[in-house]
Amino acid sequence: MSKERILSPVKRIRAGISLPHLKGTAETETVKITPEKVFIPVVMHIGAPCKVTVKAGDKVFVGTKIADSEAPVSAPIHSSVSGTVAAVKQMELYGKPTEVIEIDSDGKMEKDPSLKPFPVRSKKALVEAARLCGLVGLGGAGFPTHIKLNPPKDAEIDTLVVNAAECEPYITSDYRECMENYDDVIEAIYLIKKVFKLKKVVICVEGNKPKAIKKLYDIATDKRDADDTVKLMKLPTKYPQGAEKVIIYSATGRQLPPGKLPSDVGCIVMNVTSLGTLYRFIKTGMPLVAKRITFEGTAVKKPQNVLAPIGTRVSDIIEFCGGVDESFNKIIMGGPMMGVSVIDGEGVIEKRTNAVLVLNPEPVAPSTPCIRCGRCAEKCPMGLTPANVEAASRIGDTDSYIRLNVNLCMECGSCSYICPAKRPLTQVMRVAKAELRRKK
Repeated sequence: MSKERILSPVKRIRAGISLPHLKGTAETETVKITPEKVFIPVVMHIGAPCKVTVKAGDKVFVGTKIADSEAPVSAPIHSSVSGTVAAVKQMELYGKPTEVIEIDSDGKMEKDPSLKPFPVRSKKALVEAARLCGLVGLGGAGFPTHIKLNPPKDAEIDTLVVNAAECEPYITSDYRECMENYDDVIEAIYLIKKVFKLKKVVICVEGNKPKAIKKLYDIATDKRDADDTVKLMKLPTKYPQGAEKVIIYSATGRQLPPGKLPSDVGCIVMNVTSLGTLYRFIKTGMPLVAKRITFEGTAVKKPQNVLAPIGTRVSDIIEFCGGVDESFNKIIMGGPMMGVSVIDGEGVIEKRTNAVLVLNPEPVAPSTPCIRCGRCAEKCPMGLTPANVEAASRIGDTDSYIRLNVNLCMECGSCSYICPAKRPLTQVMRVAKAELRRKK
């Protein structure tokens, strides 16, 4: 492998933090779970919620469409198991009532007989494939992929940025996609390159994944890359290197303005698992019905990567993987920096879920007064001053939130992590953003 062919970042972020990797499941092959029941939420993406298209008693198969919306920013939802619809009901998820479709599995995992390959030879067909797949961004907020692949006509798209950074501790689900589904990833990359007539494809991966680097390097040197436009870029192992704005800056040197989309700077950014999922739909017609998640944490007895049908309860994952320490005090859906805590394992696997962490209690240092050290501002990848936002919050000066650009906060958690006074800065930023939304 020639090191000269591997790119270094065009630009380096001035901020960010170094975190322990804790990638203990990196070489653990994915195992499958077939739960007895699934509870599939009708909202698993940014945009309009879907309307349920089935009722209690209906027979469904793996891949049967069970909810959809005519809204442009939305994505259809499909059954993740074969069996019978038990109910359409409200369920408490992440602290709020959510409409879910409860399905009793028959254990057979029979595929919907109507599923068939979806050949793609044009940009229009690629967009349609992404929508029919129900694909959303699998590495972050869940932005519908068909919108991402259908930029405004005046947008001059010249670059695909492939996000294989996976910068949060513990999580190895994208890494396993590179190792286990390499063929699907490479086919998706060259298909998108062809239909968009791209001038450049940059595959971005952090330097702490040498085996993935070797695999992804093979994509960049494939015989189909006759014009030498596909490149592998090794990123510094630094959090939050995988954030959309950060990875665009690293890969292209372009800065994404506030409120703008990657298409506004000529880019499409796709997570490596999103690419693999899209090509599997094109190849087989099977939509997004399952998600590989990393089950890890200090309370986990047998850490592993699990391919779970969407709607699988966390409690079922815990039981399938051999249980956890009874002393655990926290379950997090996602990574330790940006994940969401759930109570008693009653969360469910969604399209956007990439990890379930179960953690034992740890000593928590009490918060002390801010010492004005400036570390939060120094490490913020967006150049914000979280300490000033917290000071404004304490005195009720919400008018300062706009001046302090709180809406630019990506809630990466770097400020709270680095704060020597252990101030709850990330939580304050979340509340400040919510307050601005309320005012609007």
